[in-house]
Amino acid sequence: MSGPTPTRRVWEVSELARRVKRSLEGSFDSLWLRGEISNFRSYSSGHWYFTLKDGDAQLSAAMFARDNRRLRFEPSDGDAVLVSGRVDLYVRRGDLQVVVSHMEPEGAGRLAREFEALKARLAAEGLFASERKRAIPRVPRHVGIVTSEKAAALQDMLRVLRLRDPSLDITLAPSRVQGQGSGEQVAAALDLLGRVGAVDVILCGRGGGSMEDLWAFNEEVVARAIARSRIPVISCVGHETDFTIADFVADLRAATPSAAAELAVSVRADLDAALADRQQRLYSALSRDLRWRRERLAELKERLGRPERSLDGAVQRVDDARQRLERALQGRLVSGRQALDSLAARLAGRNPQRELLLAGGRLDRAQRQLISALAGEIAVRRQGLEAGRRALHALGPLQSLARGYALVTAEDGSLLRSSAQAKRGDSVRVRLAEGALRCTVDEAFVAGSSGNTRRN
Repeated sequence: MSGPTPTRRVWEVSELARRVKRSLEGSFDSLWLRGEISNFRSYSSGHWYFTLKDGDAQLSAAMFARDNRRLRFEPSDGDAVLVSGRVDLYVRRGDLQVVVSHMEPEGAGRLAREFEALKARLAAEGLFASERKRAIPRVPRHVGIVTSEKAAALQDMLRVLRLRDPSLDITLAPSRVQGQGSGEQVAAALDLLGRVGAVDVILCGRGGGSMEDLWAFNEEVVARAIARSRIPVISCVGHETDFTIADFVADLRAATPSAAAELAVSVRADLDAALADRQQRLYSALSRDLRWRRERLAELKERLGRPERSLDGAVQRVDDARQRLERALQGRLVSGRQALDSLAARLAGRNPQRELLLAGGRLDRAQRQLISALAGEIAVRRQGLEAGRRALHALGPLQSLARGYALVTAEDGSLLRSSAQAKRGDSVRVRLAEGALRCTVDEAFVAGSSGNTRRN
């Protein structure tokens, strides 16, 4: 014979999905993953959806706009990244996914930490302080450049410098600007230009690239070389959004190499025109000044012939000034007294003691009104409660028993509402207003329209 059928626990799909989602919450709330991006999609809402995979597995991932707007790059398929986030279950589709809160290109995290550590250390030493930065010469005659001789940035700087001042002397100290040992070469080139002696300002930099490409200008040896240079240095590394340690130490930062050349050298034609204009303005000013002085000298000579007239006029002017001063002081004194009296009257009208008494009176009246309202509300509620109690008492089953009615129950305690529920010989219990009876049924009658009908 077969045994009893076991009880089966049947789950709803949504119930199971929510149960799994709850079991994941708190278990993987903060983790780091390394993977390659594929199937990247950026929606109009700003949210990103993609797949993270490696050689053996893949996971769905989502990065919402509130988090990805802080990134300085937008990933694409094939990018190797490090992400931080939590594991979640998207219940509607039953997809296990990673909700990403932070993302960085693989390798950038270590470089960023090294960058921040060196930046903090050099700042603590005072290498970034504004008071140690030197002024850039307004009209340099000799410019030094530290960059790669094959770099497009060099041609950009040379083009701008020659356009602005064809007579400018330029010295290039070539250096590698990317790869192993490039930082030491940049530092050596800076030191070499410092020993030339005739250089007025140095442009140091390169074109744009990744953080790894620009890393030579984040090395401590370059920062130290810029700091000890006796010649002012303009850093020009990458694009406008790129910042390196060299930018913080340099005397001036330019957004691009071309911008550095523009900051370092003024346009020669503009300088010549400005010089000619100033010469003309100086000649005109000197001519006007000479003419005025001659006229003034003639006037003084004429006045010097009658000095007593000048003295009389000066005495009269002093007397007039004294009278005006006395009237002004008197008026200020009267005005001040009137303002003081007005303020005293306003202060008396705003006596805080009087305001406090008025506020106390208002508070007492409000308190009496509140007590009266509460007392009325309590009386109304008590009357309603008493009426309800009387109605409940009148309708209670014990009142019916007091009027001669009885409650009849069977042996099992069930209430008998019809004679059809009992037969001869049954034992019943009769509840009265006072006490109870146990009785045996001898006869049962069925109520009919024409009277009672006996039923055995």
